[in-house]
Amino acid sequence: MTPLIVDTSVALKWLNQDNEKDIDQADKILEDARDGQVEVFAPELIKYEIGNALLYGKKIAGEDIDELLNIFYSLPISFIAENEELGNSTYILAHNLGITYYDASFMSLAKQYDAVLVTDNVKHQGKDSKTKVLALKDY
Repeated sequence: MTPLIVDTSVALKWLNQDNEKDIDQADKILEDARDGQVEVFAPELIKYEIGNALLYGKKIAGEDIDELLNIFYSLPISFIAENEELGNSTYILAHNLGITYYDASFMSLAKQYDAVLVTDNVKHQGKDSKTKVLALKDY
C-alpha cells in the first residue's frame, strides 16, 4: 500500500465542499484509501486545524458540527502523534524554509514515512525539494 500524507487543505474538502475546488481529486484519495491502494496519514495537528477551519473559515453552525466531526473521525486516516524526533525534524524544516511549524509538520511526516504529501497549498508545502509533494489537482 502506498503511504500518503494529506494536509488540512485536502481533508477539509471531505467535510465541506462550499467554495472548494478539486473535489473529485480529494474524493479519489478517499476512494483509493477505502480500496486499499493507499494508506492515508496526517499529523495529530490536523484535528485542531480542521476544527479551526470549520469554526472560523467555514463558520459551521453548532448543530452541524457533530455530524461533520463524526464524519472526520471515521475517515480512513491514521493520525500520528508528534514525538521528539519528528518535532526536531519539523522545527528544522520550519526554520530553514521560513514556513510555519504547522506546515512543516506535514512535510516532516512525509519524510518520515517516505510518502507523498498531497496538498492544495503547494506554495508553502513545496518549498523543500527533498519532500515529495503533489498538488491535489494533479492527483
